[in-house]
Amino acid sequence: MTSVKNHSYKIILIIICIAVFAMGITLFFITSALFPDAAHGFQVLRTMQMGSSFNTFVSPDQSDISQNYTEFLTWWSPGQYLVPYFFKLVASLNIGQAIAIATLIAQLSGLTGFYCFFKKIGFNPLIAALSLVFIICQQAFVVPYVFYNGGEVLLFAFEGWFLYGCIALEKIDLKLILFILFSGWIGFFFKSSFIWIYVAGLCCLWIRLSSGTGKWVKNALLLGSPTAISLLAIYVFFLSKGTSPASASNGIKLTIQTFGFPLASPILSGFSIDDMLNGLIYHTGKVVFNPGWSIIILLVLALLSLFLIFSITRIVQNNKYKLFIIVFYAAAILFFGFSYLKQLNISFEARHFRILGLLIVPGIISLVMGFKPVYKLVFVLFFAGIAYTSFSYLIKGYEINNVNAKGVSGIAQPNIDQQSLNYIMKLDRENNNATFVFISDDIGLEILHNRIITLQPIGDNLKIDTDDYTYDGFAGPLYIVLPQSYNGPKEKMIMKSFPGYTGFNISMLSPNYVLYAAKMKR
Repeated sequence: MTSVKNHSYKIILIIICIAVFAMGITLFFITSALFPDAAHGFQVLRTMQMGSSFNTFVSPDQSDISQNYTEFLTWWSPGQYLVPYFFKLVASLNIGQAIAIATLIAQLSGLTGFYCFFKKIGFNPLIAALSLVFIICQQAFVVPYVFYNGGEVLLFAFEGWFLYGCIALEKIDLKLILFILFSGWIGFFFKSSFIWIYVAGLCCLWIRLSSGTGKWVKNALLLGSPTAISLLAIYVFFLSKGTSPASASNGIKLTIQTFGFPLASPILSGFSIDDMLNGLIYHTGKVVFNPGWSIIILLVLALLSLFLIFSITRIVQNNKYKLFIIVFYAAAILFFGFSYLKQLNISFEARHFRILGLLIVPGIISLVMGFKPVYKLVFVLFFAGIAYTSFSYLIKGYEINNVNAKGVSGIAQPNIDQQSLNYIMKLDRENNNATFVFISDDIGLEILHNRIITLQPIGDNLKIDTDDYTYDGFAGPLYIVLPQSYNGPKEKMIMKSFPGYTGFNISMLSPNYVLYAAKMKR
């Protein structure tokens, strides 16, 4: 019996590997759609393939549509499109299939990295394996199989290994210096928000190496130098070339969610609460709670998160694990609290705090193992509910993406039907000086020979900033693709955004989508 118990973690790991491979293989045939952030990245890749320089976005200029506007894209890091592009090149795949391979490798790498980290920091193999079960049942884990989220899944592939390095390296030597330098660059390449994780992890490393030695200042200088070089290189060679979410502040604004959201982040992210509610504060789907109830729930979750962190650090005897939990939680509160206070362009979404939801998992498992049977049962039922919602989301996503339109990219296109997309691709093949206009970031990736413009969707309140929509001048044929629901004021607002054109011809591409074509100069 003891032998079976000692080897049960191996069975768990085998089942996890089979499940992840099965999801990855399925994704190869039922390719994912794109999150808007990733779609922006692939638009940059598209312009690079058409001749622009590295990481440079090219689009028609608003002041003169016949000219091009170029921008070095620093809002998102380039790994989100370059990693799939690598697999596209080496395996002669389309982008959709390349994304499937990148996602499979990233998920396996992430799970392996966190398993090694959990064991290295002091948890036994069974708890580490059960922690992986908890992780794959989080909705954040299954999202990339429905919507490729770029930096999110790539960061997951790396951050477990980064944490492992922060706990495994025992002395300051060349190996440690190189780890600090390259981990900063690699993590940032995958996702720019890695910077705060990078600083928090190295802070844990510094505290761990300095405790009991009295070499706090010396170690700070030794570790701080390569850290500064890594961050300086990121700024000089990338961030300084454009804008980012931290580039502009809209002034100081203190609200309950400013610090309440970071305080509540362990439960919001670790238990998929934010995902299951379609966003407690920043809504990504149907609104579940009104603003008043959302604030009340946020305050309750903040108190519960504080209690959870306190309980974990009290029951887990490993001081190294306590250090990581406390430092990362404090860093998240300070970094995001300050960002929200200054109203930087960072949304109130739990995905930004996913590292906390991953770090606390073995602590939660250890905590539950000390519960009485009845409370263990309650936790198992609650966990089963999370798993059910996550895999229901996955299955529904597979079903939708299986019937979604697909073009030359191989990416699932939820914002256009196949009949309409086929006609648009035909127009693209027949023209080389046209401009296509869409209100979704992903459809333009199917345009290979002409320029594209992506406008923001117009809300039902019909309020827009005309400066963001207007494109002056004339530059050959103009093709605007809109959903049939835009018929009326919205379509008129879009057509007026191109004052240099007249004689629009309106035709139905399908029962759901309409083409507005203009070839005459006003």
